[in-house]
Order: sequence, then structure tokens, then C-alpha cells
Amino acid sequence: MSASLTSPPPTGATGPDTPTLLVKIFGKDRPGITAGLFDTLAAYALDVIDIEQVVTRGRITLCALVTAPDGSGEGSTEGALRATVHSWADSMKLQTEIISGRGDNRPRGTGRSHVTVLGHPLTAETTAAIAARITGTGGNIDRIFRLAKYPVTAVEFEVSGAQTGPLRTALATESAALGVDVAVVASGLQRRAQRLVVMDVDSTLIQDEVIELFAAHAGCEEKVAEVTAAAMRGELDFEQSLHARVALLAGLDASVVDKVRAEVRLTPGARTLVRTLKRLGYQVGVVSGGFTQVTDHLQEQLGLDFASANTLEVADGRFTGRVTGEVVDRAGKARLLRRFAEQAGVPLSQTVAIGDGANDLDMLNAAGLGVAFNAKPLVREAAHTAVNVPFLDTVLYLLGITREEVEAADTHE
Repeated sequence: MSASLTSPPPTGATGPDTPTLLVKIFGKDRPGITAGLFDTLAAYALDVIDIEQVVTRGRITLCALVTAPDGSGEGSTEGALRATVHSWADSMKLQTEIISGRGDNRPRGTGRSHVTVLGHPLTAETTAAIAARITGTGGNIDRIFRLAKYPVTAVEFEVSGAQTGPLRTALATESAALGVDVAVVASGLQRRAQRLVVMDVDSTLIQDEVIELFAAHAGCEEKVAEVTAAAMRGELDFEQSLHARVALLAGLDASVVDKVRAEVRLTPGARTLVRTLKRLGYQVGVVSGGFTQVTDHLQEQLGLDFASANTLEVADGRFTGRVTGEVVDRAGKARLLRRFAEQAGVPLSQTVAIGDGANDLDMLNAAGLGVAFNAKPLVREAAHTAVNVPFLDTVLYLLGITREEVEAADTHE
């Protein structure tokens, strides 16, 4: 039976006045260091309060916070412990430092966030500016670790003492000035619980605008491109622009679908993103203002769980210049996100949406995490976070998934 919140601390708990020792080990990494240190400490019947270990370019830093042994002064148990640890470290050609103190680590401030920084490259100047802005918002950096070194450098700061919203606003301004991507999400179990990812297709999952590929075969590419650009900037109503562009395809032989499918180029990292998410148990879907003639093929090709788009009407083997069924527009994408979440049994708070255009905004705002991917300025400003490097799998880092985890999954396929 678990203790109540008002119960006294269990026997052996560390109070604020408990004498403690911080044992720090530095040097060339090799097998047996961690076991050796704790074998040495075990002779003094100490309690382990905290451990932190990191290896960088073959150099280990190992920190152990432990309760101090009884006694003090020269020749005391603590003195003997210090001498023993230093002797062991010397035998291993390691450096050591032992610092006396009281209690555990200081309590973290309220408000905890993960700050993910993507750089290509990530410079010392950029890192300094990000750290200074975190401090300026009242935040404290509790931990920093690398998520990836390829195809971008991705590092994550664990921050306490600052609320997520103001921290996100402050770092959005800083990141724009520095030319790096910074994502700020609240800490907690919800981050790892996001189990449905829904993406836009054109210029997100793929590098192309599908209707422009069809238009190239119909000889009206320039006219369609002009309308598409205006619609993506939010200057035109999407449904009206959709009907105007599709009308230009009237009479085109429907057999061109196979050619267009062959011309579609996946965004770099798209396969890795989908494959990794699926292996981790996520469900993945796409919603598109494009056409089922292409999205159905992508669903089969990538093993997607959900896909919805507009459908080009065909009669007598040719496009009629009309679409059939429910129009997938800005509101429709958000509606489909909710529908997919319901079918997947996932609450909206545990969904991730990715898109690049104004017609993705409702979907991005409805999701638990909305990611603007190489998006227009209007979309970047409105989304929860933005990624401005041309690699779709960098979204994995926003979910706390490391490059090493991705590679390990590939190795054990």
C-alpha cells in the first residue's frame, strides 16, 4: 500500500540536513569504471541519492550523490572514504573530486519544459544566446543532452522555473534572429503519450504540389501554380481555388495518374519518420487538399493508417474538371484529424499535426502539438513550433526520440 502525501518520509530518506557527498569522476572512458566506483563506495554502506553519467568523445564524467558516512575529520570514516576513492581513481588513471554538503539536489522551480534546438550547424554563439534567453525568462537549465548529430545537430534543454507559454514566445523571437529552429513543449508524460501523427501531403510529406504535376501534363502548369501560391498564402478561399484549378484539368486522360505517381518525390526523411513512428506504436495518417489518386498510393507505399483527400472525377477515361465527395479544405483537415483520433482511440491532446500552408492552420491548432514544416511566415507564427530544415524526420526530435534510437530500430528490423 502506498504512503499518503502526509505520511512521514520512509526510513533512509534524505532530509535537507542530511550530510551528503558529491563524488565526481573524470577521465578516459573504459568498461568497469561505474562498477569500480560503486564497489569502492559499497564498503562504507552508503545510500545512493542520485547518479549522472555522460560520455563525450571517449571521456567520461560520472557524478554520484551519496549519504556521508558517520564521523568527520582526519582519520574519520569520511576521511577514509576520501582516501580510498582517490586511491582507486589514481589506479584507474582518473581524476576525482569529492564535495561535502547537505541534502539532495535543490528542488526544481515550477513550470517545466523541453527546449529542442535544431541547428545546421549549431554554433557556440547560438547556444549562448538560447541559454541566456532561457535564463532571462526566469528558467533554469537542469540538463542538456544531444538528440542527434545528423542530418542536423539537435540538442535538448530540460528547463524548470519558467512557464512553457512565455518561454516559447521568448525563444521564438530569439530563434528567428539566430536562424535556428527552437521547439518548446511542456514536460510530462503527455509528450511520450502522443500516439497519432497526421501530416499534410503536398510540400510536407512530398516535395511536390500534386495538382501542378497533373497540370504539367495538361499544359496549364503556370496558371495552376499562380492559383496554388495565392491559396497557400491565405489570399484565396481554398475551396474556390481548388475548383478553379481542377477545372483546368478537364479532358486530361486519366491514365496520366500512373505517370504522376512515378513523379512524386518524398521529402527527405519521410520514410524514416513514418517507419520509426510505426515501430514505436504510433498511428500515422495524411490529409490533403490534393487527390486520392496519389494519397491512396502513398498510403499503400508507406503503410499509413489513415488517408483522406479530394477525388478527381473521371468519366469515359478522362478527368471532368470536377471533384467528387467531401472537399478537404482548411476546416476539413481539422475535422479529419478529429475523426482519425476518434478512430484511433487517441485524445486530441495526444496528437501531432504537421503542415506547411495556411489551409493546415486549423489542423495544427487543434492538435496537441502543431508543427509548421518549412512553412509560410503566417503558419510559422501561428503553429506551436516550426522546423525549417528540409528533413522531415527531424520532427522525431521534437518528440524526444534520438537519432541513436532510430538507428537501433533500423539495425533490429
